[in-house]
Amino acid sequence: MKLTEQTGGTAVHAARGASKGRFGTFAGVLTPNILTILGLILFLRSGWVVGQAGLIGALSIVILSNVITFLTGLSLSAIATSMTVRTGGNYYLISRSLGLEIGGAIGIPLYLSQAISVAFYVIGFTEALMSIELFQSIDPRLISTAVVLLFGLIAYLGADFALRIQFIVLAALGAALVSFFAGGWDSVIQPQFSASYTGSVGYWAVFAIFFPAVTGITVGASMSGDLKDPAKSIPQGTIWAIVITSVIYIATIIWLSLHASPELLQTDTLIMTKIARWPILILAGVWAATLSSALGSVVAAPRTLQALSFDSVMPRWMAGQLGSATEPRAAVLITIAIALSIIWMGDLDFVAPVITMFFLNTYGMTNLAAAIEKFVGNPSYRPRFNVPWIASLLGAVGCYGVMFLINPLATVVAIIVSYGIYFYLDHRTVKSSWGDVRSGIWLTVARAALLALGGQRYHLKNWRPNVLVFTGQPHNREHLTLLADWLSMGQGIITFYQLIVGEPENASTNGLRKLARQQIQNFIVERRMKAFAEVDIVRNFHTGALTVAQTHGLGGLKPNTVLMGWSREHQGQIAQFKLLKELQIVGKSALLFAYNEEQSFGGYKVIDIWWNGQTANGAFMMLLAHVIKQHPTWQSAHIRLLRIIASEEGRLQTQSYMQQLLADVRVEAEPVIIVEADRSKFFGKIVANHSQETGLTMLGLRLRDIEDIDGYVQKLDKLLQSISTTLIVSAAWDDDLLNID
Repeated sequence: MKLTEQTGGTAVHAARGASKGRFGTFAGVLTPNILTILGLILFLRSGWVVGQAGLIGALSIVILSNVITFLTGLSLSAIATSMTVRTGGNYYLISRSLGLEIGGAIGIPLYLSQAISVAFYVIGFTEALMSIELFQSIDPRLISTAVVLLFGLIAYLGADFALRIQFIVLAALGAALVSFFAGGWDSVIQPQFSASYTGSVGYWAVFAIFFPAVTGITVGASMSGDLKDPAKSIPQGTIWAIVITSVIYIATIIWLSLHASPELLQTDTLIMTKIARWPILILAGVWAATLSSALGSVVAAPRTLQALSFDSVMPRWMAGQLGSATEPRAAVLITIAIALSIIWMGDLDFVAPVITMFFLNTYGMTNLAAAIEKFVGNPSYRPRFNVPWIASLLGAVGCYGVMFLINPLATVVAIIVSYGIYFYLDHRTVKSSWGDVRSGIWLTVARAALLALGGQRYHLKNWRPNVLVFTGQPHNREHLTLLADWLSMGQGIITFYQLIVGEPENASTNGLRKLARQQIQNFIVERRMKAFAEVDIVRNFHTGALTVAQTHGLGGLKPNTVLMGWSREHQGQIAQFKLLKELQIVGKSALLFAYNEEQSFGGYKVIDIWWNGQTANGAFMMLLAHVIKQHPTWQSAHIRLLRIIASEEGRLQTQSYMQQLLADVRVEAEPVIIVEADRSKFFGKIVANHSQETGLTMLGLRLRDIEDIDGYVQKLDKLLQSISTTLIVSAAWDDDLLNID
């Protein structure tokens, strides 16, 4: 099934554009981020963090968490200022940078983490509420369920109402912090600097509990589709939110350590009410902060799911607005269902590490996207908020490093899930209509490789086939393309080429060129070959083939070998030999393939190589035989290296010489020596006698010794009719390069 994002479609643009331009930096990014960051961890778990890790450990956890978040905020800001940001926040930024498949692999876990966060914050609110005697007799899950349903209704009605409430919450949160820092001035004690871990709790377990506190920056980014100027609001709102909340958390950690023992901090989740000057304001702050965080998540999560649906990563019905002009109501209902499931499954300390792993994975990929974009140097990547790629890379390393330190197994699971989603989306061949950084990555790698290859001199020890195959339409020369496919087993490059004789300015000829190229491409895809397709218009086949052989390719990736089928007509054979001579002059090896229709490939059992011992052809033919033998069809084949000598006296020297050749090219083969005094007279009969039933016979051509092309071609054609399928080889290697002849 193929899926394509209809970004040019009216429906998608309408859905994405209807809510555009409603909120600025303060209301759309800064306030939601601050309210989510200064949530239940601040009021209900900061004391526990200090009690477990001590002042030094707690400060290091806060600082490390905020460093990771700050680096991620920088990366997020850089990407956001380099593109037009629409609905989807982090998912949108990642998918437009690293591609739809990777974006989906991160976007789905991101959405789930945001949906789970709704339950996380509501559970925290309920935990604080249970300190009031009136509510202690009620099942806390029922209270949480009621709150989630209420918030779901608010989100269903619209984000405008939800974001208006946040200013009241911000005031309550500010009052709670004032009350906390105004109290306890007459009861300062000596802080506990060292850790006092209880049970199986350790540093990274404490970190995992705390880290969700700093994940609130995704809430503001998720409102990207509703911001007046995302490129301005996301960087400013995100960075300022991180700075402000970092200062508040550090101050809170220090103030807590100065007012309670580790034991009390570990056991009393509402320790801040004991320190505050007006305790009721702390409770109001807890309720306000947790509820606002939950509300922020229940507004943000559906927009991530909506963006996933717009891109066909998720079913399109999930982006349904159900009568609303601006709200993703179908996604709201799904989010509420997930939150309710989590509420009835676990408690606060169960949910927190799960959220931590999901967000760290998302943060890591956001940093990686920014680092790759900057490092690759795509001309289209021009962020107004410039961040060095090394900073983003450090952010990515920090995220994934912390994931492994927290829980290696959970990290592996998270990576497997992400890759599973990636391969699933890749298998569905999800298509996008935007460019991403992957083409830039491959271009950078290819450019570096080409520059490195450009100054290299080829040697037999590292030679790989880069074969230009003049196939015409390949379905007419199936066996020629089959041979080319076998040659590609050497990790080489194969290009199927058709030359159309005609006038380039002729419109019908150009139309034929496009059709022919598509047909070759279809042939390659249908047979799952690893090859390229090219078609050119030439006024003359001979000069066209010679020109293409010299000009095709780039740098060190120019073709080194030309493959053609042996012509069935005498004049065509003569023309091929003339072309072979010219190809050798310009440094191109050439192969002529003569297929025996009656014998085919003789069961793929034997490859015979006939070598005269005086040219580079022997080494070249051995390499070709070795490459072909790598194909599963030929794996059990036996390679023979055959040499005709004039007398028995030269057998030992010839044997040593042949073994040296095999050692130089590192190919396993059987040396076969045939004694015949008059080689030139009986060569055809000898070859016919030994290679009549061979699977593939290779014959080397020493073109400079051929003076009478017409007579030679007649003899060769007669020989080819008497032996098995044959590959005629003309190597362009220099003798000094081979160091053999």
